[in-house]
Amino acid sequence: MAESGEHKVFLLRHGETEWSSSGKHTGRTDIPLTPRGERLAAAAGRTLADLRSTAPLIALASPRDRARRTAELAGFTPEVEPLLAEWDYGDYEGRTTPQIREHVPEWTVWTHPSPGGESAADVTARADALLARVTAELGRGDVLLAGHGHFGRALIARWLGLPVTEGVRFALDPAGITVLGHERGVPQLERSNLPAAAG
Repeated sequence: MAESGEHKVFLLRHGETEWSSSGKHTGRTDIPLTPRGERLAAAAGRTLADLRSTAPLIALASPRDRARRTAELAGFTPEVEPLLAEWDYGDYEGRTTPQIREHVPEWTVWTHPSPGGESAADVTARADALLARVTAELGRGDVLLAGHGHFGRALIARWLGLPVTEGVRFALDPAGITVLGHERGVPQLERSNLPAAAG
């Protein structure tokens, strides 16, 4: 059980999809959870129950079905928040990193453009706008953000005051949970990429 004190932000990545398991970049495309992804999402709810205090919770989810469904299976009724959408990969939607690197050697979303999609500056602006909303909501209770891998990692970086490209340093697996908080007012990464509870 979480200790009482300042409210926390719980990042929950959506459960496994066919595209996430094969490494395809999934931004705008709505891909359903696999059966394993649904089980992981439900298990994430048990992990979150162990982590949370009795503080009220504001649950927000990306508009993508995979994120909303993950939140629901974890036991929440989220409000859809468009700012929580995954990084827009543009022309690289549905392609794997090795496929992209056939044309752009050493490409990563963190270091190279995604033609027709979002830049790191675009994602920074969106992450900062979302975190401004989250900060306001923390006055009322904990906040759950059900979203995605790359954008979730970008949020962690911005929470810590780092450039969005430093999100590369944080892992966030399907149905993984990260806890963001404060120590005496300083933003802190409390727990990182916790797996869904077994059972």
